[in-house]
Amino acid sequence: MSQVIDLKLDGLSCGHCVKRVKESLEQRADVESADVTVTSARVTGSASASDLIETVKQAGYGAELSHPKTNPLAESDTPSEELTAEPQSLPTAAPAASDEGDNSLQLLINGMSCASCVGRVQTALQNVPGVSQARVNLAERSALVMGSASPEALVKAVEAAGYGAEAIEDEQLRRQRQQETALAAVKRFRWQAILALAVGVPVMIWGMIGDNMMLTEHNRSLWLTIGIITLAVMVIAGGHFYRSALKSLRNGTATMDTLVALGTAAAWLYSITVNIWPQHFPPEARHLYYEASTMIIGLINLGHMLEQRARQRSSKALERLLDLAPATARLVTDDGEKEIPLAQVEPGMILRLATGDRVPVDGTITQGDAWFDEAMLTGEPVPQQKTTDDPVHAGTVVQDGSVLFSAQAVGQHTTLSRIIRMVREAQSSKPEIGQMADKIASVFVPVVVAIALISAGIWYFFGPAPQIVYTMVIATTVLIIACPCALGLATPMSIISGVGRAAEFGVLVRDADALERASSVDTVVFDKTGTLTEGKPTVVAVETVENTDRDDALRLAAALEQGSSHPLAKAIVDNAGQARLPQVEAFRTLRGLGVSGTAQGHTLLLGNLALMKEQHIETAALEAQVERWASEGATPVLLAVDGKLVALFAIRDSLRADSVQALERLHQAGYRLVMLTGDNAVTARAIAREAGIDQVIAGVLPDGKAQAIKDLQQQGHKVAMVGDGINDAPALAQAEVGIAMGGGSDVAIETAAMTLMRHSLNGVADGLAISRATLRNMKQNLAGAFVYNSLGIPIAAGILWPVTGTLLNPVVAGAAMALSSITVVSNANRLLRFKPKA
Repeated sequence: MSQVIDLKLDGLSCGHCVKRVKESLEQRADVESADVTVTSARVTGSASASDLIETVKQAGYGAELSHPKTNPLAESDTPSEELTAEPQSLPTAAPAASDEGDNSLQLLINGMSCASCVGRVQTALQNVPGVSQARVNLAERSALVMGSASPEALVKAVEAAGYGAEAIEDEQLRRQRQQETALAAVKRFRWQAILALAVGVPVMIWGMIGDNMMLTEHNRSLWLTIGIITLAVMVIAGGHFYRSALKSLRNGTATMDTLVALGTAAAWLYSITVNIWPQHFPPEARHLYYEASTMIIGLINLGHMLEQRARQRSSKALERLLDLAPATARLVTDDGEKEIPLAQVEPGMILRLATGDRVPVDGTITQGDAWFDEAMLTGEPVPQQKTTDDPVHAGTVVQDGSVLFSAQAVGQHTTLSRIIRMVREAQSSKPEIGQMADKIASVFVPVVVAIALISAGIWYFFGPAPQIVYTMVIATTVLIIACPCALGLATPMSIISGVGRAAEFGVLVRDADALERASSVDTVVFDKTGTLTEGKPTVVAVETVENTDRDDALRLAAALEQGSSHPLAKAIVDNAGQARLPQVEAFRTLRGLGVSGTAQGHTLLLGNLALMKEQHIETAALEAQVERWASEGATPVLLAVDGKLVALFAIRDSLRADSVQALERLHQAGYRLVMLTGDNAVTARAIAREAGIDQVIAGVLPDGKAQAIKDLQQQGHKVAMVGDGINDAPALAQAEVGIAMGGGSDVAIETAAMTLMRHSLNGVADGLAISRATLRNMKQNLAGAFVYNSLGIPIAAGILWPVTGTLLNPVVAGAAMALSSITVVSNANRLLRFKPKA
C-alpha cells in the first residue's frame, strides 16, 4: 500500500540542495516519487516516515514529519533494501552550496580597467534585489550573477555604476561576443600604441640628443607645435583613459584610468604652461614632458594589447570544450534527413549519427550499433560499443558505425554543457586570498592619489630647485607607477589557467575555494567500493552446509536482494542468473548487519558474521572459511534459513587497474592515505595491503564515516575525501574537499567540490597537484604585484634621490606598470603547460 508523506526540510538553500535530497529519496526502492522544494518534500511510496527522515539526514540535511497522508489507490512492490549499511545518497562538497548552476547569468562587462572597477561593479550587482551572489572577473571582463534578478535590472545597475554590460545566456553566443570584443580590443590597442609611440619615441630621441627637452627662445614655436600634436595623440590614442576617468569622477570613484589620466594630463599641462608662459618659470625649470605623455599612453596601450593576447591563451581549455559541440545535427523525418542548427534540436527528435560524427546532444540509441570514442568524457582510450537503449553524450565521437538516437538532454542541459558551465563558474570564482586583494585594490587608487599629493608637496616645500619641476615629476611618476593592474589580475588569471588546466586532465573544480582548500590537504581518505575498487563485485565462491543445494541457496539470497541497487546485493542477484526467484515478505533492513525476510514459508537472514551471532545462529562450521576469505580480500556474506546457517558467499571487488600506481604517486607527493569503509576489518586490511594504504578505518556506518573524517580533522589533518558519488555524502560534506569519482554522472557534476570525469584515481593525484601549483602561482602573482607597488611607489616618490641624485622618469614608470601586468598574465599562463608528476 502506497502512502504520501509530507516532510518539513531544514538546511536546504539552493537548487543543488533540492536536487541532492530528491535524488537521495528517489534512489530508495520503496519510494515511487519525491517532489522536493527548499522547505518541504512530498514523498509517495511505501517507505516509513522515519526511514525517509533518516535518508534526508544521510544526505546532510534535516527533516521532520509534517502532514502524513495515505493513498489507498496506489500500490508498490515490497521494498528491497541494501545488504550492508551504506544507503544510497548523493555526494556533496557542502550542504549549503550556492545555486550557481540553476539560477546564474553571465554578463559581459565593458569599461573595467583595474581591481578598483571590480569592487564597484560587484557592489552594484549585489545591491540589486534578488541577487544572492555576484562574481566579477577582471581577467575575462565578465560577471557571474546568481539569484532571481532580471537581466535588465542587472544591466541597469552596472550602467548606473559607470560601466557597460550585456547579458549573455547562450554559451556559444558568449564565446562569439567575447572573441569579437577581444579581437577588436587587440586591434584598437595596437594602432593606439603604434600612433602614440610613433610620436613619442622620435620626440624623446630628438629631445635627448638635441634640445635636451629644455625650452629656449629659439625652439619655442617648434615645441608648441609638438605640444599640439601631443594633445591630438592623447585624445586619439588615449581618449579612453580620459573618458573613463571622467565617468568615474561623475560616480565619485577612481580607477587605474584615473591615475593614467591624471599623470599624463599633469605632464602635458605643465609642459604647455611652460611653453606658453615661459616668463613665469626660471630657465632651469623650463623642462618639457610632452614625450612622457605620449610614451606613457603608448606603452600602456602596448601592455594592454599584450595582456589581451595572453588572456586569450588562458581561456584555451574552455574553448576546446566548446569546440566539442558540433554546429549542426542530422534530423530524421518522414520526408528524409536534413541538417538543422544545434539550437533547433528539441527533446524527442530522432537524429542520425554516422562514422566520424560528433554527438550533438545527450540521448538514447533507438536503432543500430556503433563504436564511440568517449575519451573526452570518461578518459577511456578504448572506444565503447553501444547499441539500442544505450546512452550517448554530446561531444563524444562515432568511431565506426551508424545509429539513430532520440534526443533527451539538449542545449544547456547536456552533460557537456554542464561541464562547460561548471568550468566557467569556477573560473569566475575567487578564493579568500583573492578577495583580500580585491579589498585592498578597492581603496588603492584614492590612497595613491593622496600619496602623490603628499610626495609632491614635500618636494615642493623641501626639495631642491627648481621645485616645480621635481614636484611635477614626482606627482606624475607616482600616479603612473602605482596603477593596480597587476594586483587585479593576479588572482583571476591564476584561477582561469588552473581551472582550465584541471579540466584538461579530467578534473572539474567547483570553485576557487576548492582549489585553495585542496592545496592544503595532507590526508586523502578513500571509500573502498567503487573508488579504490571497480565497484563491480562478483560472487567468487559459494560454500554450503547440511547438504544445502548451491542453486537453492543462491535463489533465496537473490530473492532477498532482487530490488536493491547495492553492489554486493547486485553481485548475488547476477550470480543467480535467470533462476525464478520466490516472493519475499516481511522484509527488513538490519542496519549495519544485513537483511531479513520470509519466503516460501522460511525465515531468511542474509548478512555478515555479526548478524548471525546477534541472532544466535551457530557459525562454527564456516568461521574458518569466513576468516580465510576475508584475509584474501573477499567479503563474506552468510545465509541462514529457519535459524540454521546454510551457505556462505565470497564476494570480491577487484582493485581498479591503476589504483596502486595512483596511490604511489600520492605517497611520493607526501600525502597520508586512509581507507574508510563499512566492510569488515579483515577484508579491508587485505585490500589496503594490496593497494598500499597507510591506515584502515573499517566497519563504519555512513554517519560514522563523517565522524571518522571529523576525528582526523581534530588530530590536525586537512582531509580530502574521495567517494564514488553514491553513498559517501556525509563524509564528503565533512571533509575540507569532497572529490567524487563521478565518471561524468549528472549528480557528481552538479554537486561535488571536485569531480573526476575519468574512472581513474590518477585524477586525484592530478587534481591535488594542479591545486598546489595554482595556489603557488597565485601567491607568486600577488607577491609580485605587492612587491612592485611596495617598491615602485617609494622609488617614484624619490626615496633613492640621496643615493642616485636622480628621479625616476615618468616614461620608465609607464613601462614598468605595463610590464607588471604582462608579467602576471604570463606567469599565470605557465599553468597551461603544467604537468603533474606521473
